[in-house]
Amino acid sequence: MTLPSAGPARSAAISPKAVGPAVVIGSALEWFDFYLYASMAALVFGRVFFPAGDPAAGTLAAMATFAVGFIARPFGGIVFGVLGDKIGRKAVLSLTFLLMGVSSGLIGLLLSYASVGIFAPILLVLLRLVQGLGAGAEFGSAIAVSYEHAAPESRGRLGSWPALGVNIGLLLSSLTVALLTSLDKEFLYGWGWRVPFLASFALVGLGYLVRRRMPETPEFEKLARRAQGRKRRPLRSLLKSDWRGLAVVMAITIGYNGVSYIFKTFSLSYLSEFRDVPANVGAFGVTLASACAILTVPLTGRLCDAVGAKTIVLTTGVLVAVLAFPFFWMLNTERSGYIWLALILTTGVVVPAMLAAQGTLLAQQFPTEVRASGLGTGREVGGGLSGGLAPLGALALVTASPEHATWGVSLLFVAGAAFIVIGALCDQSKRFADVVPATPPEAARSGLR
Repeated sequence: MTLPSAGPARSAAISPKAVGPAVVIGSALEWFDFYLYASMAALVFGRVFFPAGDPAAGTLAAMATFAVGFIARPFGGIVFGVLGDKIGRKAVLSLTFLLMGVSSGLIGLLLSYASVGIFAPILLVLLRLVQGLGAGAEFGSAIAVSYEHAAPESRGRLGSWPALGVNIGLLLSSLTVALLTSLDKEFLYGWGWRVPFLASFALVGLGYLVRRRMPETPEFEKLARRAQGRKRRPLRSLLKSDWRGLAVVMAITIGYNGVSYIFKTFSLSYLSEFRDVPANVGAFGVTLASACAILTVPLTGRLCDAVGAKTIVLTTGVLVAVLAFPFFWMLNTERSGYIWLALILTTGVVVPAMLAAQGTLLAQQFPTEVRASGLGTGREVGGGLSGGLAPLGALALVTASPEHATWGVSLLFVAGAAFIVIGALCDQSKRFADVVPATPPEAARSGLR
């Protein structure tokens, strides 16, 4: 592969203001698909793609297909992260968007187990693997783009862009799920669940157009000019010289992904399967939380510029441990108000604040030469295991425990919080402080290079 054109004339021709919409809209559309799958796995896929019988067993099998996507994510993170350091962040973001959108649309066309038998879950797993490959590079590459376009004094605000896109995608997905679960169940299990997946085909064109208009980052352009004619091995350099930053990213992401997916996906399954709470109650709670998150993220970004991203990550890590048991106390009341409060506090405030702060903190762990590789490898190798296995493990713990007790899941939250706090305390950002050249005054005023 050859490097895309990355000369100064090209950068000047396209306003850096195109970066914000490209990151936010692209991430929103991509994570709409990802969270939609998570919700449908918890609520629908057990009945559609697996043999009829024990509903809990079907849900467990469906959640296992959700975990399969996380098996693919480390491969996507490593491969596309290396490509991001070799051919550019822009090209990788466009490619991963196509992988995610097309595979999601095809899921909407799959026949049920009643129609094609064992081929139904097999095809579902294959498409889920492709989804995982696309998602594996999305957030890390988006962080690199936002961070490298930002002026030093605005990195917290601009570094929160990917998190804003993620939560917009979650909001749209949860609104969709809330609407579908409010309709007739026969429609939901028949064709209703397919509609938002099929809509991905239309969304792919819009998102791809937006991302193709995005400029390459100034830091990568300089790197590409310096490296002309020289063979680069980002992954080797990462493992040899920047393994400390890689360990920090992995630790924080192991904790974050584990607690995040338990809050967002396991809670829906728990309420529906073990507490007989109508599915639309949990789905609407996630919708309310997502709306709060859209306010939380930009506020957190500005707070990161004031007090530091590391402080925010540490604080939110401690809050996860504090909420570990009260979260289930509120869910177990089976009252809508308490359920919504629990989801708002976790999915609407603590989790999105932590994600917004990660944009800056994680990018600061690496130099430009290995930033995409480091973010992709660290986030997806660490988070791929915890994000996929944590909801499955939580479901298995509750299923196996007497009277479906949740204390084991609360201990999972505490363990996740410990990973987050330890990772943040080992921050390596001082190694790369002040490596970015001065920013022109007019760009600094806008927060962009």
